[in-house]
Amino acid sequence: MASLQLEDLPKLCYDPNLIGQLFQFPPCPNRLGIYPVVDSSDWIGKLVQENIKTIQLRIKDVSDEKRQQEITKSVALCEDSIAFFVNDYWQIAINEDAYGVHLGQEDLHDANLIEIEQAGLRLGISTHSYWELARALAINPSYIALGPVFETTSKQMPFAPQGIERVKLWTQLLGDKYPLVAIGGIDQQRAELLKETGVGSVAMISAITKAEDYRSATKQLINCWE
Repeated sequence: MASLQLEDLPKLCYDPNLIGQLFQFPPCPNRLGIYPVVDSSDWIGKLVQENIKTIQLRIKDVSDEKRQQEITKSVALCEDSIAFFVNDYWQIAINEDAYGVHLGQEDLHDANLIEIEQAGLRLGISTHSYWELARALAINPSYIALGPVFETTSKQMPFAPQGIERVKLWTQLLGDKYPLVAIGGIDQQRAELLKETGVGSVAMISAITKAEDYRSATKQLINCWE
């Protein structure tokens, strides 16, 4: 049996107005590296100091004013050499000239993808299945995230863990066309195992933000990935 090729997958579009739309989001590095997902500009500032080059602000359950302040401050903390992604709040990301925006599958229903593209922002999309991958392919994003790779306590997930072999398979499937980010339950030891799959990036929350010594944890992760 021939192995699955990217060309074999359909491009699944839910919006009749976007069927056939050829999106051209700017590319981002094929290997985004260690990719912390944090919930405050304080964490952004701390991790920029630790030589993190890719980072995401995922901030929920705060006032609109607080959210705006946090995103504005985070953009200011991230220099041109840092790929800073805003989770979900694409309008603010555009207004603040962020590097990119990350959208979950549910966010895709509400986001104005054409506006994000025209603003020149990179776009990352969460996927948890081949069905969702087909949906992402229709949008031609800057990168694709696959999760949860392992069980995670950071977010309630209706999906079973993907496992290392699935990451390896998708890394081969996406090749040089789409950078792949593995996320979900990743710590130092698991990052080392995932590196062997060839995946270009691992995202994590607790492994850094709940570490006894976040500086040491971050440094170890960066060293293992390089």
